[in-house]
Amino acid sequence: MDRFHQMQVFVCVAEDAGFAAAARRLEMSPPAVTRAVAALEGDIGVKLLKRTTRQVKVTEAGYRYLQDAKRILAEVTAADEAAAGIHAKPQGRLAITAPMLFGRMFVLPAITDYLQQYPDVSVDTVFLDRVVNLLDEGLDVGVRIGELPDSGMRALRVGSVRIVLVASPDYLAQAGLPHTPADLTQHALIVSKSISFTRNWRFSATVGDFDLKVDAKLSVTTNDAAIAAATQGVGIARVLSYQVAAELQTGQLKTLLAEYEPPPLPVHIVHREDRTAPAKVRTFIDLLASRLRSDNTLN
Repeated sequence: MDRFHQMQVFVCVAEDAGFAAAARRLEMSPPAVTRAVAALEGDIGVKLLKRTTRQVKVTEAGYRYLQDAKRILAEVTAADEAAAGIHAKPQGRLAITAPMLFGRMFVLPAITDYLQQYPDVSVDTVFLDRVVNLLDEGLDVGVRIGELPDSGMRALRVGSVRIVLVASPDYLAQAGLPHTPADLTQHALIVSKSISFTRNWRFSATVGDFDLKVDAKLSVTTNDAAIAAATQGVGIARVLSYQVAAELQTGQLKTLLAEYEPPPLPVHIVHREDRTAPAKVRTFIDLLASRLRSDNTLN
């Protein structure tokens, strides 16, 4: 059996976590998919998948083989496209992930421009306030806010954002200005239970970092809800600077205790491809990076 075919089948089964799902994607029968993976495991003498009645998982050896197989298949695809003279023409399906508000504010407008330039590409988006594993979810490109863990992902830094305290002028007129983080215990605080939710707010000062235990007046599940509440004068919210750029510009919100802000968080575009990344990935990263780096709210 053709080794490249076996690799393709194995990659699909691993990404879809199931033989039936892979069979549908490959337009093959489930028995044919099973035979291809079994033949691959027999040829290399290693168990690549753990099969249970409920799901299929990649073994430790299978995970390493999966990375190599994807790289080899990408290189073969790149060589084929280059030989056919179509490597410079983006086409196919592109899957992108980003934090929810960031995706709506920055990534979606870039996608709109991209689709107008490259009509042969279709795009799937996953905008969630949690870290999405590109490999597990079968995604091509992601945006990460914060320090990156050591991983096999390739990353391109495109900006940074601040963690800011904001409140409306009406609220501050009634409650007064806090001058130190300790003063916040006398204020109504709005807490967003996002992926980075914590009961403590960390601040920085010349004497070192310290945490403030937060007793929330209002708890919400998203940052946009926290921003709406702060704009309406409910209290003080802690969000990312890009999320309130418009409200700060119009004067609906004011920043507080800027001298106590923790270090800015980097913004990266990450992807799981190497230098042989398909044209659809390379061209989208180039377009998105250019837009983000030129945006004053991120730099």
